[in-house]
Amino acid sequence: MTREKVVFVCLHGAAKSVIAAELFKQRAAAAGRSVEAVALGLEPDPEVSPATAAGLLAEGMDVRHLRPRAAVAADFADAARVVAFGCDVSALTPPGLPVEQWADIPAVSDGYALARERIGARVDRLVNERLHAL
Repeated sequence: MTREKVVFVCLHGAAKSVIAAELFKQRAAAAGRSVEAVALGLEPDPEVSPATAAGLLAEGMDVRHLRPRAAVAADFADAARVVAFGCDVSALTPPGLPVEQWADIPAVSDGYALARERIGARVDRLVNERLHAL
């Protein structure tokens, strides 16, 4: 079985990309698929946002140990898909790699629940799409 890699990128690598990666892993695992989901930032914060950590922890996903890290070209070399939250990652991604923009997701700092709801809906669609592509 091939392990598929999806890379999620937001500006700070501390909120939206973390939520998306964790939800993608959880939902793919529930469907019996082995995936790698990576959360990265272009200008990473020193830690995962407290609202993100608390929100995900309430859902049983503990990300308090994670440290945001900067995206580099090597992160995308073996990716099947990239999701960017309004970030331009074209300088880092290989030609032909699909990059989906989710630029309309509200900021987690403006309210975790709404951002989580919108990211969750997008992740559900992405999981369904990727599971049918494998």
